[in-house]
Amino acid sequence: MKDPALFEQTRQHLLAVCYRMLGSLAEAEDAVQETWLRYDRTDTTDVANIPGWLTTVAGRVCLDMLRSRTSRREDALDDTARERRGEDHDPAAEAELAESVGLAMMVVLDALAPAERLAFVLHDMFAVPFDDIAPIVDRNPAATRQLASRARRRVQGAPLQPAPEAARKREVVDAFLTAAREGQFERLLEILDPDVVCRGDALASLRGGPDTIGRRAVAERFNGTAQAARSLLVDGEFHAVVAPYGRMLLVLRFTVVDGLVTEIEAVMDPESLARMEFAAGTA
Repeated sequence: MKDPALFEQTRQHLLAVCYRMLGSLAEAEDAVQETWLRYDRTDTTDVANIPGWLTTVAGRVCLDMLRSRTSRREDALDDTARERRGEDHDPAAEAELAESVGLAMMVVLDALAPAERLAFVLHDMFAVPFDDIAPIVDRNPAATRQLASRARRRVQGAPLQPAPEAARKREVVDAFLTAAREGQFERLLEILDPDVVCRGDALASLRGGPDTIGRRAVAERFNGTAQAARSLLVDGEFHAVVAPYGRMLLVLRFTVVDGLVTEIEAVMDPESLARMEFAAGTA
């Protein structure tokens, strides 16, 4: 029987690793629990570095969980709701973890293949040697290094510094989202062009309804909503995204002319979302 105190000393570290791998506090806690179970039933007498061993075990658990995910991207909202109803769910802890990673980074990590994500997270974020990561992903150290390198290029590949006009656009998008969340109807009217149009792709229209035209109609549609939306650099411009736990569900593409929103396009199609570039470090 293992001493639980030794495991508890590494629990927060393991939780941080698993959260970056899985993007969900509930799933990360499940992974940490599974790591404990594997630790408890394994003879670690000859293991010199228990924290390092636990980290690699947690990585293997997370990799298995990532590979076994079968839910479609558009079902993640339902997963989010279920997690929020969980008796043990801690919104404050979730928010703290999310803040420590950043929305943009979680979005980019979610787009990586499971093995790439593991190699990048363990090596670049937690300094685990490639020799220790290689057995987890069934590759040699050189191939594992290439996995991390490909992931690194994707994380760093999006433009990190927006153009000045993009920064000005962000002010408008942020003002719109703030007014929407806080139910500031008159403020929404001030931000919207008189002939503003809100439209969506086929999936967004199916879920959100038909096109909305005109300042007052669009303001009524968004007033008191957008609680989960945040501005993010998408394809070099600031738009609004809904990405619980880093899982991209919706992009609201804003067209801004002379400081007023003239069009809002809702994009939910998974293939369209997969083609977009999200800049890490801009959340």
